Amino acid sequence: MGKDKTVKRVMSASVGHLLHRAAQRALDIYVAEAGSGAVTQRQHAVLAAVSDHDGAAQADLVNATGVDRSTLADMVSRMIDKGLLARERSTLDARANAVRLTDAGRAALAAARGPTAAADAALMALLPKSKRSVLLEALEILASGEAPPEKAPKEPKAAKEPKAEKPAKTEKKKKKKDREKTAKAA
Repeated sequence: MGKDKTVKRVMSASVGHLLHRAAQRALDIYVAEAGSGAVTQRQHAVLAAVSDHDGAAQADLVNATGVDRSTLADMVSRMIDKGLLARERSTLDARANAVRLTDAGRAALAAARGPTAAADAALMALLPKSKRSVLLEALEILASGEAPPEKAPKEPKAAKEPKAEKPAKTEKKKKKKDREKTAKAA
């Protein structure tokens, strides 16, 4: 039993492992929402990127989706075979392929939007409301691969020195006390 606890503690301290587990959970929730015949989350990302950048070269889609070049090329080929995408030589660069959505691709993209939003909502519902924006911000930073600039630490405020009494007031107070003593004595 001690060995199991050690393994669990080590794995729960691994950011990479936790991200992988979270991604698995996200995929499971998406499949439950979308059903087995729907496009995958990665295919949805490719369809959305092509929709946003109609006629984009596959290299541009790599940058837009974060899917590596060889995987994206394989995905695009399979999505062409399914009738979701069309590919042609780019008019701007004869070495590049321009990718466009077909009517079936537009329909698949539209059909995936609802399940994607529902899966995202289900994932976020697992977190307290106060943690949701923090998670999104952290994931954006991790996905970008660039740490945000550090904010300069605030300088501590200098302690206030006690105000010294003004000499004029001290003299006035002494004279007043002297007059009071004289008045009482008289």
